[in-house]
Amino acid sequence: MTRYKIAVIPGDGVGPEVIREGVKVLRAAADVAGGIDLDFAEFPYGAEHYLKTNELIPEEVLKELSRMDAIYLGALGDPRVPTGILEQGILLRLRFYFDQYVNLRPVKLYPGVPCPLAGKGPEHVNFFVVRENTEDFYVALGGRARGKQKANLDLIRALYEAKFNLDIDVDRDEIAYQLGVISRRGAERVIRYAFELARRKGKKRLTSVDKANVLTHVYGLWREVFESVAREYPEIETEYAFVDAVAMWFVKNPEWYQVVVTPNMFGDIITDLGAMIQGGLGLAPGGNINPDGVSMFEPIHGSAPKHAGKNVANPIATILAGQMMLEELGEQEVADIIEAAVVEVLRERRVRTYDLGGRSSTSEVGDEVVRKIENR
Repeated sequence: MTRYKIAVIPGDGVGPEVIREGVKVLRAAADVAGGIDLDFAEFPYGAEHYLKTNELIPEEVLKELSRMDAIYLGALGDPRVPTGILEQGILLRLRFYFDQYVNLRPVKLYPGVPCPLAGKGPEHVNFFVVRENTEDFYVALGGRARGKQKANLDLIRALYEAKFNLDIDVDRDEIAYQLGVISRRGAERVIRYAFELARRKGKKRLTSVDKANVLTHVYGLWREVFESVAREYPEIETEYAFVDAVAMWFVKNPEWYQVVVTPNMFGDIITDLGAMIQGGLGLAPGGNINPDGVSMFEPIHGSAPKHAGKNVANPIATILAGQMMLEELGEQEVADIIEAAVVEVLRERRVRTYDLGGRSSTSEVGDEVVRKIENR
């Protein structure tokens, strides 16, 4: 019997509701497969805890989480808390603390799920997006400057004068700036992960996304690293694409893509587009992965506070995030059991939530997936 310790952070809004179904499905699959024991430990961090204690996630808890095998997250975000506090203080802190440098998002259209793209079916939408997860514009380097913040303004004014021959009035003008940072090491490790993923999944094409024609310094380095790593994988076809072109071609010809690797910000954007191509956010899981450390798995949708407590949110994305977690832990058989059950439920079109045109509750969908697992 192999035992895994899983930290569960239900979070905010619909998070606790969808996580409940995810845990239910994971337990059922583990029981049916046999040979593994899932030990879940729940943690309270999110909006309610923050509003009561003014605490986000303390250092001692991070140390406790480091002894877990994985983290299973529901959702974060609450209108009572200013935007960015929970996201930066909990979600991004977890990603950075555990160096979860890969954000892996499968874009897969399942049978029985309507695609918003005319004429496209499951045979056309089945690829992976590998998003760098700890660099780019998410490193929190930046600020705002005005008036007496003269040191910052002098630097920015000098840049404006040198580049655009423009003058800035230090008494009246306010400047906001954000710095994107890509390191050779950071780019190399996530690009290599993408190539290894392509090899492992039998994919033959890898697309690198950037905006090197405008943001030449950071994404010029990204391209150099991609080209260097690509030489080690001659059996995999490679190509470059600007992010605006990728957004267009995802819609026009999604079948072209097999594995996509992208810097952080562009990955954040195009994976939401990918989620809609596969039928909606309620079906889209994601993994924040450190191949040599603690990884975290979550649905890519938000907390949807207006639906909280109504038992109507689609739990499939969260269930599939649990499936990804088991795959990352090396339990492929159990992961396959879960995915097969989800496929069967979606194909039947009998039990589905409002976002897929149905009237079933969150818990009814979870129960149906469990039934499929137990009756396989």
